[in-house]
Amino acid sequence: MTDLLDPMKNPVTYAIPFFVLSIAIELAALKWLDHDDNATGYAFKDTRTSLTMGAGSLVFLSVFKVATFFVYNALYTHLAPWHLPTDTWWFWLLLIVGLDLAYYLNHRFVHRVNIGWAAHQAHHSSEYMNFGTALRQKWNPWFEFFFWLPLPLLGFAPWALYIAFSINLVYQFFVHTEAISKLPRPIEFVFNTPSHHRVHHGSDPEYLDKNYGGILIIWDRVFGTFQPELHRPTYGLTHPVETYNVVTLQYGAFADILRQVRTTPRWRDKLGYLFGPPGWSPTSD
Repeated sequence: MTDLLDPMKNPVTYAIPFFVLSIAIELAALKWLDHDDNATGYAFKDTRTSLTMGAGSLVFLSVFKVATFFVYNALYTHLAPWHLPTDTWWFWLLLIVGLDLAYYLNHRFVHRVNIGWAAHQAHHSSEYMNFGTALRQKWNPWFEFFFWLPLPLLGFAPWALYIAFSINLVYQFFVHTEAISKLPRPIEFVFNTPSHHRVHHGSDPEYLDKNYGGILIIWDRVFGTFQPELHRPTYGLTHPVETYNVVTLQYGAFADILRQVRTTPRWRDKLGYLFGPPGWSPTSD
């Protein structure tokens, strides 16, 4: 258990210097290319908000690890038909791919179910696309719990799940940028890239709810949610929040749902506000 909370056992810890260096290089590149303006680059308040969210997410992820470990460990110990060896290369390959599929499914869920979107929308609230925005992480990672459940049942050691997830997060940091155009076609076909992820952060109608993949874009191609980048996206939410208050950004959508659930008399509508798609209302049925 102590290993779960030990920052020196978390791959993200070792990635932090590279995050800082990457932000500095991106800032310098944007200045040199004369792209650091109101539409592209960094804005101080926006970046400060993203960094605050990133720091807070480390705390909530630690709570998530502790809260879920006991359940995963019980499933792994008592119900898994086999325990896969963690000292083989194929174990880690299978786990990273399997967890990436779970990430895709969870990511699609939180975009298409209102209560999930309330937790995730904070990450999409910035109108900039840069390495700083990559750190604008949600403080509500609880839905991952359900989508990871099959992994310990398939014999993957619970402690390894958190390492694989950290690897997934580190990879995704580097797709949050406008400084890289398109990569060679084989890479673009298989992997999530800056081009693909710019689409995901777009609020344009043709870009909404597309490109959910974490490391691999193959899932989107297989399940019909892939969209190539056709033009520079308009970043942010379809209804801009117009605030830098991190509490409002993280929990304002939950407050809206609570108000809607409390004020509507019908149980059918209460469930619709919770589990319908974002923007659901009784009149949208």
